[in-house]
Amino acid sequence: MASPNSNYDDIFTTTLESRTGKLADNVSKNNALLSRLKAKNKIRPISGGSKIVEELEYGEGDMVWYNGYDAINYSPKQLFTAAEYQMKLCAVPVAISGEDMLKNSGREQMIDLFAKRISNAEKTMLNQMSAAVYGDGTASSGKAIGGLKLLVADSPATGTVGGINRATSGNEFWRNQAATAAAALTKDTIRAEMDKMFLALSRGTDKPDLIVADNHMYSLYEQGLTPLQRFSDPKLADAGFQTLKFKGVDVIYDGGQGGNCPEKHMYFLNTDYIYLRPHKDRNMKVIGGNRMAINQDALYRILGWAGNMTMSNAQLQGVLIDHSGD
Repeated sequence: MASPNSNYDDIFTTTLESRTGKLADNVSKNNALLSRLKAKNKIRPISGGSKIVEELEYGEGDMVWYNGYDAINYSPKQLFTAAEYQMKLCAVPVAISGEDMLKNSGREQMIDLFAKRISNAEKTMLNQMSAAVYGDGTASSGKAIGGLKLLVADSPATGTVGGINRATSGNEFWRNQAATAAAALTKDTIRAEMDKMFLALSRGTDKPDLIVADNHMYSLYEQGLTPLQRFSDPKLADAGFQTLKFKGVDVIYDGGQGGNCPEKHMYFLNTDYIYLRPHKDRNMKVIGGNRMAINQDALYRILGWAGNMTMSNAQLQGVLIDHSGD
């Protein structure tokens, strides 16, 4: 059904579409993990397909020591496989009631009215996406993206990630590192547990480059530092994220009011192997045209996103969990 006032259509459309180009960028600015992924060009749009595919290198070929005319035998090996992630979709409607249209009939009033509604939709999308990157993919009956609770699991020998069953023998390469403290951590003991996790995740030049903690874990680590040990990353600080350092790696918290990092968790991430994969045509963009509700006096448009969070190496990701019995 067409809108009864084309002026509203034009202003609504122009105002909304002028903002959506910035929204995809603002999502990454609202979350330290996504901010890091963007800085490392790990937000990689896809152009289509029923699934999002990440190629995995999980084996090594043979090297043979020889001299003279020794035979160099070659036995073909399966060195590569692929993880396949489902495409997930989400949407936020932006609605204006007919009553509000009548009360704001001037052009400037309409622009202001639409801007407020769109700003609310943007905040909703920002906050929900920031929460989703920590999820396990079971929210909304399994329709949500699979975030850190799925990719870097508390129980890495169970469950299926990217179509690969982690419990199956031979798939050990697809299990992240996970450790739960035997006793409640303190400011004096947390660093030793962090050392163990960091070393378990280091392989040559590969090592964690971002540590994300909830309030509890971040506070314990901060309390154990001397003032001279409290260094921060100026880039993340400029972006509004509070940081510390551990072995030269940024330690950030996603806590406080509305924090999303799971309670008593500290994630050790190698972001070379973690990606956000939005669809290029549905990355915080308007879906379709203006819509009129069939049985309501309202005009609305839909702001949509499609894609998923993916990973191409699990063994170099880890999570440290505090003892739950304190």
